[in-house]
Amino acid sequence: MDSTSGPALYPLHRCKTLHLVRHAQGHHNVAAEKNHDEYMSEDYFDAALTPLGWQQVDNLHKHVLACGLLKKIELVIVSPLMRTMQTAVGVFGGGDCTDGVGRRPLMSANAGDSDRSAISSLNCPPFISVELCRELLGVHPCDRRRSITQYQRLFPAIDFSPIENNEDVLWKADIREKNEEVVERGIKFLNWILTREEKEIAVVSHSGFLYRTLSAFGNDCHPSVKSEITNQ
Repeated sequence: MDSTSGPALYPLHRCKTLHLVRHAQGHHNVAAEKNHDEYMSEDYFDAALTPLGWQQVDNLHKHVLACGLLKKIELVIVSPLMRTMQTAVGVFGGGDCTDGVGRRPLMSANAGDSDRSAISSLNCPPFISVELCRELLGVHPCDRRRSITQYQRLFPAIDFSPIENNEDVLWKADIREKNEEVVERGIKFLNWILTREEKEIAVVSHSGFLYRTLSAFGNDCHPSVKSEITNQ
């Protein structure tokens, strides 16, 4: 993928449509708005969604149902953190589980102390978790993930097979990922998406990751277009 080349035309069957979603409000977001230093607090390790965050999820779920988008999406890719997975399954999942359905739920009841019912994996696209679309790595405990073993119990129907290590070996307590490293990781992520067969894909990630990745594109466009691409 060349992010510096000029305009080009491609046949539609060679293109993909990506629906990029930033997770809903997390507890760490609320705390950091009052005091930015709260990003350093272990209290917000792998922060979950707030009640307002769940309202945002429910509103977006209603929207993707009403506009028919849920039927079009062939795959949901999600960052392996509590807030992104809660957002992904709430927006693109099959709604509340019903008794007697012998199929693993996307989310177990009350995952992340959410006080939410289990979310069904019926009538929705498959979900896959990929570390390439995580938030900036290091220093902030809210960006450190749990073990995959723990996540598999909380989100049984999400496919975690692309993740190589059970424990979080990418997050470092004393090293924060540099912007250029995030861009490199983001382009690697987009190149990986190009290897997928699916044409219409939803990606549920983080504002920092999405902003820095998209900032690598649109340099040959009008400033208004560039601004729209990188708008948070």
